[in-house]
Amino acid sequence: MTIRDVAAAAGVSVATVSKVINQRYGVSADTFARVQAVINELGYEASLVAQSLRNHRTNVIGILVADLEPFSTELLKGAGDAIRGTGFELVVYSAGGRTSDHVGWERRYLSRLSGTLVDGAVLVTPTVVDVQYGAPVVAVDPHTGASDLPTIDSDNLRGARLATEHLLELGHRRIALLGGRPDLQSAQLREQGYREALRAAGVPVDERLVQVGAYDPEVSVKPARELLSSPDRPTAVFAANDLSAIATIEVAEELGLRVPQDLSIVGFDNIPESVLSTPPLTTVEQPIRTMGQRAIEILVKLIRGESPEQTHITLATRLVVRQSTRAL
Repeated sequence: MTIRDVAAAAGVSVATVSKVINQRYGVSADTFARVQAVINELGYEASLVAQSLRNHRTNVIGILVADLEPFSTELLKGAGDAIRGTGFELVVYSAGGRTSDHVGWERRYLSRLSGTLVDGAVLVTPTVVDVQYGAPVVAVDPHTGASDLPTIDSDNLRGARLATEHLLELGHRRIALLGGRPDLQSAQLREQGYREALRAAGVPVDERLVQVGAYDPEVSVKPARELLSSPDRPTAVFAANDLSAIATIEVAEELGLRVPQDLSIVGFDNIPESVLSTPPLTTVEQPIRTMGQRAIEILVKLIRGESPEQTHITLATRLVVRQSTRAL
């Protein structure tokens, strides 16, 4: 459907339709109503590309995610909350999970949106932050940590300490870590927090209990099974994200171990799935929806030429105790 189709159906010129779409003067009330009725009937929408070429603005914000999984989905909910009333719209661009072996995916996908489709972009868990775009960009949970770009993340170090300290307070000493991807700063900080909490309690780290789950439930199954099948298995596991923790619960069930009677498990994220697991998962909450909200708030200000009060924000994490942990 084109603007010429609308003009023909309404019996007016293309210029008149353009005035109606852009709410400009010079169109009578009757003609305006007739053209608007045709637009509604035909379902016409002005091309974002054409609009941007005319106005140098689309009023659209792009959100680029590596995949649509629980973390990014929760973040999108927060972005949706923040966009209301701003006059902007959201377009979500997913790499469809095809990014695990391709550092710099955000550069390639951002270039597809650049110039004509969006006025700015939010990059979710980007692998690199030295992107050249020519419009405002905000990074959420960047893999490499802080950068020249505005960034939003959560206190991964403190969160990991809270998880490990909780298990220590319950009497556990053989506490395994099912870590995230070693190349990601969030995973490094969560491992650091785990080690610091053990060290502060005078508990030596058994390196055999430190395994990689890569934030991936499918990857986590093998190291979880190895940990829980060993003769001197751990009495507790801190998994670096909820999906890996839930996978560990499932492995424990396969091996005949009861959670939390035989094994305590703590996750990280507090995604909706954590409360639906059996048993409900004790986890560290990072405010994912708030991260999405703050990213949009900063980006809108930047697009409008305003200066945000903060450009590097680290949000607090907190322990959420449910039924997957108990005293040893």
